[in-house]
Amino acid sequence: MKHFFAAHGKTLALSSVVLVLVLLLGYVALQAGPLAPVPVTVETVQVKALQPALFGIGTVEARVTHKIGPTVAGRVKRVDVQTGDAVKAGQVLGEMDPVDLDDKIAAQDASIKRAQAGVMAVEAQTQELTARKTFAEVQAKRYATLLVSQSVSEEGASIKRQELTIATANLAAAGANLDASR
Repeated sequence: MKHFFAAHGKTLALSSVVLVLVLLLGYVALQAGPLAPVPVTVETVQVKALQPALFGIGTVEARVTHKIGPTVAGRVKRVDVQTGDAVKAGQVLGEMDPVDLDDKIAAQDASIKRAQAGVMAVEAQTQELTARKTFAEVQAKRYATLLVSQSVSEEGASIKRQELTIATANLAAAGANLDASR
């Protein structure tokens, strides 16, 4: 029986807290919430002239903004307008100074001359290797003739044939380099 009254007491306490909260919510809704009475001000009608007035605090934003930029690389030489200035179509806003354009042209000219000098060097190398191949051919034929008459050894003739093969390979590589450099 004691247990019954203890459980009944807790329910009674909880119910009373909920009832107080509901009553408090109802009071707030009737006094300050959506159910509160609306204050009414009564005024008599008068005839007066209306005067327009404008007052406010805020930020004015442009209707249209445009991003502008240079079409070539350069440095800003001068700026003719400031932030917030009104501008008209066709108005010059500033001037760009080309960045070392003469230096870039000179560097390109030097690069072309270096490439031409490289081609000439490869041509000279090709001519030298052609001469070495011709000399190696002559030596290989001479040693082949001397081998027949037993004046040189087989090893000496083989060395001259190998020198001719190396000279031919070097000339082919130089020809490929010449084609690539042109």
